[in-house]
Amino acid sequence: MSSDTRIIGELLEASGAYWKSCALHAAVKLDLFSILEDDRLSAGEMAVRLQGSARGVEALLNAMAAAGLLQKTDGRYANSPAARKLLCRDSPEFIGHMILHHHHLVDSWARLDESVRSGDPVRERPPVSRAEWRESFLMGMFTNAMAAAPAVTAAVDLSGRCRLLDFGGGPGTYAIHFCRKHPELSADVFDLPESRPFAEKTIARFNLAGRVRFLPGDYHQDEVAGPYDVAWLSHILHAEGPEACLKILHKAAAALAPGGMLIVHEFILNDAMDGPLFPALFSLNMLVGTSSGRSYSESQIKEMLAAAGASAIRRIPLRAPNDSGIILGTV
Repeated sequence: MSSDTRIIGELLEASGAYWKSCALHAAVKLDLFSILEDDRLSAGEMAVRLQGSARGVEALLNAMAAAGLLQKTDGRYANSPAARKLLCRDSPEFIGHMILHHHHLVDSWARLDESVRSGDPVRERPPVSRAEWRESFLMGMFTNAMAAAPAVTAAVDLSGRCRLLDFGGGPGTYAIHFCRKHPELSADVFDLPESRPFAEKTIARFNLAGRVRFLPGDYHQDEVAGPYDVAWLSHILHAEGPEACLKILHKAAAALAPGGMLIVHEFILNDAMDGPLFPALFSLNMLVGTSSGRSYSESQIKEMLAAAGASAIRRIPLRAPNDSGIILGTV
């Protein structure tokens, strides 16, 4: 195969990759995997359960079988082990919320060219209720954090620390995992009031209501009473421009006791800003969805931490999904 032929194939595969994405989104949105659960059903039986057309349901079932998510035997369909584990709502490892969050972003990504020309976001009100959108977002963040938490808590040593501030912590997943690893640690999850039900449900799930609490507030407007030994900011800065990032970091630093740790967890670009791929693409997601958000490079984050009063700033080794990284300093 010539190099041109290979490149053409790769370009066309990338160009049409949304077909696979949209098919998966539709299957999760229709709750196909949960409805099938542990059964083995024909396309006609699934069409009845889904209240869909026989033609449409069969085409989607066959596509999911081709993707390896369903197993088709003698005209009947069953969940693959991976689908049963990850795509059925009754599974504790269900990742459908994140998939639905990706689905809610499709319309804005289809208008990326407009954002590139204007420099302004194009993301409009999602085609679902705000409550439904926020549930998919927060629980999707929970899913991602659950996947990354073992590597993160192993990489960040909080031994001897007693109070952690999970700044903009959403459902509080990282606060929970840090407290599970360090029995002497307690944590406050500071986020918007509408995040409270999700956070308290998650905290209760891990039986940590006595050590992890939710503090309602807006980090753009409200002060946080300390002192804390650690301020953890996971995937907060990318939604903001540089000026707002500095204000947020100053506010987090002000809540720390002397010698407190200020920790940033982000999708980090290299200093040339041309890789890795996921942080570069994520910067485009911030372009279509926010007025000034973006991915930041390692040197940019270190400069912001220094400007917020941190010293001994360093990046710690971490192997986590989507090239996320951790940079920390001492205040």
